[in-house]
Parts: sequence; structure tokens; C-alpha cells
Amino acid sequence: MRAKRSASVELRKASPLLLGAIGVLCFSMTFPATTAAERAFGPVLVGVGRAVPAAVLGAGVLLARRQPLLPPRPILARMLIVAAPVGIGFGLLSALALRHVSSVHGAVLTGLIPAATAGIAVLRAGERPRASYWVALGLGLVVVVSFAVVQGGGTLRPADLILLAAIVVAGFGYTEGGVLAREYGGWRIICWALILALPASVPVTAWAAVTEPVGHVTAAAVAGLAWVSVISMLLGFFAWYQGLARGGVARVGRLQLAQPALTMVWAALLLGEHVSWLTGAAAAAVIAVTAVGRNARVDRAGSPGPDPVSAGGPAVDRPAADRSAADRSAADRPAVAGLTASSPAAASPVTAGPAAGPPGPLAACPGVPGGASTAAAVASWEA
Repeated sequence: MRAKRSASVELRKASPLLLGAIGVLCFSMTFPATTAAERAFGPVLVGVGRAVPAAVLGAGVLLARRQPLLPPRPILARMLIVAAPVGIGFGLLSALALRHVSSVHGAVLTGLIPAATAGIAVLRAGERPRASYWVALGLGLVVVVSFAVVQGGGTLRPADLILLAAIVVAGFGYTEGGVLAREYGGWRIICWALILALPASVPVTAWAAVTEPVGHVTAAAVAGLAWVSVISMLLGFFAWYQGLARGGVARVGRLQLAQPALTMVWAALLLGEHVSWLTGAAAAAVIAVTAVGRNARVDRAGSPGPDPVSAGGPAVDRPAADRSAADRSAADRPAVAGLTASSPAAASPVTAGPAAGPPGPLAACPGVPGGASTAAAVASWEA
């Protein structure tokens, strides 16, 4: 009995990191896929157009799960903070920058995303990382900025500045989305965000399709556009936002420090880009910082906002497995995956929902370590 309880506790602790790792794995292909797509399509079409098919798929997911296509009115303003960076900002800025720098170069700079996420989390998510966290993260920032300056011949190039702007934008989207995911579940948040971005993404995509010249369309370019549209813009966020919600924005967000190395591997294997010794050393240093800072403690200063139903929003089906990690105490609540119909959370009239459907696409995501524990982690939030 004690062994089973211990295993349950370990799974509950590991689930946010597993979900975050799935998200990072999906995101690590974004820059190489963007570069491949831009060999045939323009940067605006790739950067903004990716959000349109993702929004259509997101709407289909919401309809299939009998959920509203728009978020509750009390959180509409906060959802716009998510929609602007995630639906348009990061994709457009990164696509513009990757016209002038390689995926490998851009990958190293993405090591700054956890810094932006953690810094904004202090303001928006009420999180307070300990000093050891900031020391480890600061070392990583020094490495990333130094690398960009050396590669730029002693200065930051315009493309680097665009990437830095994209990173700040991503920090806002990740942080606000992670906070909202505590209440509504990560998959709802990204679907709503993409739908809210449609009034901007559709006309911009139409303009780009008419004005930007289309080059020789290859299978690689189409595959790259499909990846950033379906995986980077939608499925990756299903896992990522739920990981941020359960494990904390700062704690799970620093997993992205390992993303540059993964992106370099994909860029070298799929695009044939050269990885210099300086680039490899910078990536290794970033990974080392990730390992050092992994166990730094992150405190939450307060609990998330009020329940959306009690706050006056429309009733949204929120199964017990989607409830906030802050609503569950590790000391006196069962693991999420272990909630039963007899538990108080499952019987709540607000949080009770229909029985979970079949496992989603991420539950069978190939190439993701974790085996059964990964499937259990995904099943616990997918309902």
C-alpha cells in the first residue's frame, strides 16, 4: 500500500515535467520546419498563415468535445494576451528572423525563452523562484547573449533583435496561458487562443498569399508548413500549457533551456546545416545550466483566480482531471490519474464532466520517452 502511494506521488510529481518535455520536443522542430517552409513560401504566409489551419483544427476539437468555441467572458481580455503572442506574434517574428539567420543560430537564442517566461511569471502568475534558480538562469542568459554577439561580429544583428522580441512575446503567451490552463485545461486555452486570433490571421494570410511570391513547392516545404501548423501551433501546446499549469510556469518553463540542442540536431539532420564548435559549446553550456537549475525551488505567492463558473462565466465542462494543481494539496489529495467517482473532486457539480474519451494524439506520440507513465500523464488531463 505504501509502495503504491509512493508510486502515485512520484507520478504526480513527474507528470508536469513529462508534459513539458513533450511540448519542448514538439517545439524543437519549429525553427527547422519554418526554414524548410520558407524555401517555398514567404515569411508572413508561414509565420501567420500557420495559425489558420491550426484554428480550424482547434475548433473541431472543441466541437467534438462539446465545448464552447469562445472562452467565458470574464477571461476574454486575458485570452487576448495569449492569442496575440501565440496566434500571431511569435510565429511572424521568428519567420522574419529566420530569413536572415540559420535555424541553428536561432535555436541558441531560444534559450532566452525560459528567462522571459520566468520573469513574466513573477508579475502574472504569482510565482517566486528562489535565488538559486535566478543564478542558474542568469548563467544561461550570459552564454546565449555572448554567443549571439560573437556570431554577429561583436554586435547584435537586426535578426537577433527580432528573435529577442519574439522571445519576449512568447514569454507573455506562455505565462498567461499557463495561468489560465490551471482553471480550464491547456487544450481549451490554445484552441480558444487560435480562434480569437482568426480576425487578424485570416486577412493577413490572404494578403500574404496574394503579395508574397511562391517559389518551387517541394514535399519538404509542405511538410514544414504542416508541422508548424498542426504540431507547433496546436498539439504541442496541449501538453505544454497543461505542464505549466500543473508544475508551475517557472519550474516547467526552464525545460526549454534544453530546446536549442534538440533544434540543432533536427537542423543538422534534416536541413544539413553546419553546427560549429562554438555553437555546440554554447548549446552544451545551456544544457548544463538546465541540469544545475532543475531542482531549484519555485514558490507560488497566491492561488489562481476564482472558479470561472462562480465568476459569472458560462458553464464550461471541466472534468476533475482538468482542475488546477493549486486546487489539490499533495498531502491530502489523491493523484489526478487516481481520482474516482467516489472522490469529492469527481462528485463536484462544477467540475464533474462526462467520462473521458479515448486517448488523444499525444498519448501515442512516437519517440517520446516515458512509456506507460507518459500515457498516464496525458490521460490525466486529456479528458
